[in-house]
Amino acid sequence: MILPPPPSVADGAEQHDVVSWVAEHLGDLALEGPDGIAAGGLSGGQSAADTALATLDVTGYASRRSTVLPESRRGASRMSPYIRHGLLQLREVWDAAGAAPARDRRKYRDELLWQEYARHLYARVGTDLGASLRHDQPRSAPGAAAAGPISVADPWPVQMRCMDAVVGELHDDGWLVNQTRMWLASQWAVRAGADWRDGEQEMFVHLLDGSRAANRLGWQWTTGTGSGKPYGFSRWQVEKRAPALCGSCALSHACPVQSWPDADRGPAVDGPDLSRGEIPAGPATVEGDGGERVWLTAESLGEGDPALAADPARPAVFVFDEPLLRRLTLSGKRLVLLAETLGELAVGRDLEVRRGAVPEELGPRPLAATWAPVPGWARHAARVDVVEAHPWPWLARPRPAAVQSFSAWRKGIGAPTP
Repeated sequence: MILPPPPSVADGAEQHDVVSWVAEHLGDLALEGPDGIAAGGLSGGQSAADTALATLDVTGYASRRSTVLPESRRGASRMSPYIRHGLLQLREVWDAAGAAPARDRRKYRDELLWQEYARHLYARVGTDLGASLRHDQPRSAPGAAAAGPISVADPWPVQMRCMDAVVGELHDDGWLVNQTRMWLASQWAVRAGADWRDGEQEMFVHLLDGSRAANRLGWQWTTGTGSGKPYGFSRWQVEKRAPALCGSCALSHACPVQSWPDADRGPAVDGPDLSRGEIPAGPATVEGDGGERVWLTAESLGEGDPALAADPARPAVFVFDEPLLRRLTLSGKRLVLLAETLGELAVGRDLEVRRGAVPEELGPRPLAATWAPVPGWARHAARVDVVEAHPWPWLARPRPAAVQSFSAWRKGIGAPTP
């Protein structure tokens, strides 16, 4: 199914026009349905990404990156949605932070390396990242979660002001600082004992920067299934990072997370091999030629996509993967961000937007494409005619390394020095 290109603010449209386009053409695939589509807290498109990069200032990042409230004091850069969809590459964000004070630069670049680690880990283990890597999730002591509103049936209880506020931001904006992502993961799995994979999915469907690599890595390290050490969410973190929440909470004098959670690491599991080994990296140079059209994926939608940039006059095609979207039931705000990005691309070049099963929609046409470190790319590429494969723009190109921890990976990969 060929869709009309989404309207673009670069061509005089307004955001509500993009929302209407998503409702009409993709609304049946969205979590909220056609009548509930709304934009999130960040706009899509190359112009928005370029503006964010041009105004990036990480001064104070080291001390304020975990601040939750007030929002005006947050140090997080909100670049992640643009990095996740390839509108900005890790290397150019890394370089843009070069003039920051040394402590802030090191901490910010360290977080960029975590993004790269997530991609390497996902390239290595693939769908196994959706299962516990090293340990089962920890279990609270019997009866530990019985006090207050915490239960497996309601892992993020609205009676807790910290949960209500953070979940509201997740649902409305589709973006959270890393500190509150950890709160939600720990509350869900460590406190309530609900399955971490269900919580990861609940967060994933809303996040504008949602990627299986980064989101699953975050959940596994927070809940202890990847690190072996669960993160203990408790009241002191809220009072330190967002003190106003406790002051307005109905449970302030009967806080269910007053003390540190009584949860040890879970038992070891027989997960994938994380010791030193090959990490799929894709081609190091362009392989083949003759692609008549560039196949764009959600991993690489920027004007700097290597296959796209190789020939500015070459038409491109993007397919909204209907079977996948119907299974994931993503929030409409994620689809709006994608549509904003595609609409702006369509203003400057010939872009075909389609909906359906990717191999059937792409057909037998010879394609140029940028390799991507996700299982879906390899699965689809095996069923279409990619005659021209371009390298993925790694920050640190993979080589044999252990991936059981960030520190082991960083040492083995020879990552750049922040």
